[in-house]
Amino acid sequence: MNFEQIAKKRRAINFFDEKKQVSEEQLKQLVELAAKTPSSFNLQPWNLMVLKSPEEKQKLKPLAWDQPKVVEAPVVLIVLADKATSSKGHPVFEKNWDQMLASKAMKAEQREWFENATQSLYNWSPDANLAFAVKNAGFFAMSLMYAATSLGLESHPMDGFDHEAVRREFKIPDNFWIPALLAVGYKKPDMELAPPKWRKTYDEILISF
Repeated sequence: MNFEQIAKKRRAINFFDEKKQVSEEQLKQLVELAAKTPSSFNLQPWNLMVLKSPEEKQKLKPLAWDQPKVVEAPVVLIVLADKATSSKGHPVFEKNWDQMLASKAMKAEQREWFENATQSLYNWSPDANLAFAVKNAGFFAMSLMYAATSLGLESHPMDGFDHEAVRREFKIPDNFWIPALLAVGYKKPDMELAPPKWRKTYDEILISF
């Protein structure tokens, strides 16, 4: 499928086939495709928790508005936005710096500039720090959905959940924000999809002040 086909085919599926599993190979391919997502200074402030066992998904369900798809989908991803990757000393920050040196994208004498740039862009306030992490993790989440479609899978992003309760139940550290949950699997057999929801037109999207 080309991108136009993927964009038109992707739907948020509410009812999943509980008998059809997502293999480890499919899951790895899905994540590695989405990992091509661009990010600010290539800091990639995203991680995933993968819930596959019935026990894990049952723990999540009451914290996610009791949505049936939480337990019906073979895989539920907890998308995490890491607010700390924009700070020096974080393993991702340091690996990114080392990789830029190795590829000659940066020079050793630019280290101070790199630290100051990331500080001034992403760490000048708690709001900026959160926005950095969630914005980039949101890009990653959208890539996961498009990647799922390209692999013949279905998905559904969920915003309806108790953020702090999910954090506590799954022992998620404070440096992570949870932008979304994402159910991944196959559409329930014989389920008829409603027509696609309306989308803004070109003229409705463009605006000036």
